[in-house]
Amino acid sequence: MIEIRGLVKRYGAVTALDGVDLRVRAGEMLVVLGPSGAGKSTLLRAINRLVPFDAGAVSVDGTAVPAEGAALRAVRRRIGMIFQDHNLVPRLTVLKNVLTGRLGSLPLLASLAQVFSQRDIDIAMRCLERVELYGRAWDRADRLSGGQQQRVGIARALAQQPAAILADEPVASLDPKTARIVLGDLRRAAHELGIAVLCNLHQVPYAREFADRVVGMRAGRIVFEGPCEALDAQALARIYPGLALEAALA
Repeated sequence: MIEIRGLVKRYGAVTALDGVDLRVRAGEMLVVLGPSGAGKSTLLRAINRLVPFDAGAVSVDGTAVPAEGAALRAVRRRIGMIFQDHNLVPRLTVLKNVLTGRLGSLPLLASLAQVFSQRDIDIAMRCLERVELYGRAWDRADRLSGGQQQRVGIARALAQQPAAILADEPVASLDPKTARIVLGDLRRAAHELGIAVLCNLHQVPYAREFADRVVGMRAGRIVFEGPCEALDAQALARIYPGLALEAALA
C-alpha cells in the first residue's frame, strides 16, 4: 500500500503539492482526476522521489521512501512506473523490454550484462500472458501498436513484482477501445495480484468505469475523495471550477 502524509512540493513561488494526505490500499485502483497543473504528475513522481519533495513523508508497503542511496533504490524496486509515452526500447524484443523490469532484482554483474535466469524469463512471459501479448514476445517493440506498447509497459512494471504501480496518464494518446483494454489490465492487476495502483487520468468517464475510488486535485490540494458513485456534479465542480459539466464528462 501507499501512504502519503503532509506532502509539500514547491517550485519557487508555486506550490505544486500543498499538504497532501492520501492512502492507497493494497488491491485497490485509485484514480486521480484534476485539471492540468493540479499537481497530479508531481504527486506520482514525488512518491518514488523522481521529484524531491520539501516536506511530508511517503511509505510504500510499510517502508518509508528515503531521499537517496541504496535504501531508495531498494524501495523503487517495489514501485512499478507506467508512463504516457511507453518508454520502451524500440529495437529490443517485447520480451527483452519486459525483462528490464527484472534488472533491479539481479546481482550487479548480471544486471550490467543483462543476463537473465530462466526464472526471470518465466516471470516476464507470465506478465505478457496477463496482458494478452504472450504471442508477441519475440517481436520488436516498434512493430506493435501504441496500445500494445503501453500494455508491454504494464507487463514490464508487473515483472518487478511490485507492491505499488504508479501510472501517469497511461491512456492519454490511445483511442477509447484501447484505453479501456489498458485500464482493464491495470484494474485486474490491482484486484488479482493485490497491487496498490495509483493512476492519473483526465477522463471522468474512465474514472467512473475503472476506479475503485477517486481523488480530485486542484491547485495542489485534494478537493474530493470518495467512491465513483459520489463523483456527481457538485464534486466535479470542486475539481474543475468554472468548467461546464458536459465538458468535464467528455
